[in-house]
Amino acid sequence: MKTAVSIDVLPLLQAFSESYRLKVIELLRDRELCACDIASHLGISASKLSFHLKILREAGLIQGRQEGRWIYYRLNLPQFAVLEQYLSEFRRMSPVLPARSCPD
Repeated sequence: MKTAVSIDVLPLLQAFSESYRLKVIELLRDRELCACDIASHLGISASKLSFHLKILREAGLIQGRQEGRWIYYRLNLPQFAVLEQYLSEFRRMSPVLPARSCPD
């Protein structure tokens, strides 16, 4: 039985564990946005957003590009494929077996 989570996947799962970060990912699903637009949509301060963007960048889920004084963010889709592959292994390779009886 495997119990260790792959080192590659752990930061991804941690990044998905907070609602603001999920909302950022949803906002970036269809288009690139600057940090000011993301903060405005979420109704949070730039400093609070900066913390969440840092975690998403470190996990490799988003990428930023600077244009003048603005930074525009977009999803890093290859990193989503890593997570998708990890999760799909549960569906494909994990049999659902009945629980074993515990000894009395």
